[in-house]
Amino acid sequence: MSVLGRIHSLESFGTVDGPGIRFVVFLQGCPLRCRFCHNPDTWEVHKGNEYTSEQLYEEILKYKSYMDFSGGGVTFTGGEPLLQAEFILEICKKLKKQGISIAIDTSGFIWNDVVQEVLEYTDLVLLDIKNYDPIVYKEVTGVPLDPTLKLLDYLREKKINTWIRYVLVPGLTDNLNSVKELSGHLDQYPNVEKIELLPFHKMGEFKWKEMGLNYTLSDTKEPEKALIEQARSIFETNGKKVSVSS
Repeated sequence: MSVLGRIHSLESFGTVDGPGIRFVVFLQGCPLRCRFCHNPDTWEVHKGNEYTSEQLYEEILKYKSYMDFSGGGVTFTGGEPLLQAEFILEICKKLKKQGISIAIDTSGFIWNDVVQEVLEYTDLVLLDIKNYDPIVYKEVTGVPLDPTLKLLDYLREKKINTWIRYVLVPGLTDNLNSVKELSGHLDQYPNVEKIELLPFHKMGEFKWKEMGLNYTLSDTKEPEKALIEQARSIFETNGKKVSVSS
């Protein structure tokens, strides 16, 4: 019997969640409670629209020519997509038969045998590391950092191509000493192809208010260009490739 998945939304021509034109699947549910999250409406596990793997697969196939032409593929994000690893696994098996590239955007918090099997079908992992200081990480996300670093080790072991995502939030994740420590740690991972530096924005603040949630970063300003360049230069040490999201 096919596993049912809960999906928040679909984006058929995504350009910021991996290379090329991508079909982006925003899955419902997340165990983290990141203070800067711009999709808090994806947190609740039991919301969203139900799909079978076959329904989603058929929808994705409509855009295969665009993915092939651009060197793109499918990106599973959320929320935390690996909360629904069984559902993703069913789809990945179908997509791989069509030669479609698969990316997973994850916090790295979820680990089990099914997640391990999903990674066998994964071409790229977008790994979100919210901070390298375990205390700050817990303050930012509500969960410990250690599972994320263990996943990073596993990705290196399996030689899975990885992009690191780091959100730069003034007064929260802008401790440059911590950024230097993370940059130095990443020097040990030849599978890390790129670091994506994501300057903080408040585009999701209205969702928090609509949902009756306490948005603690209302007074936080977007990072100044000088701070962004400082962080970029730190991450670029030892020849690492860094991109800055606009």
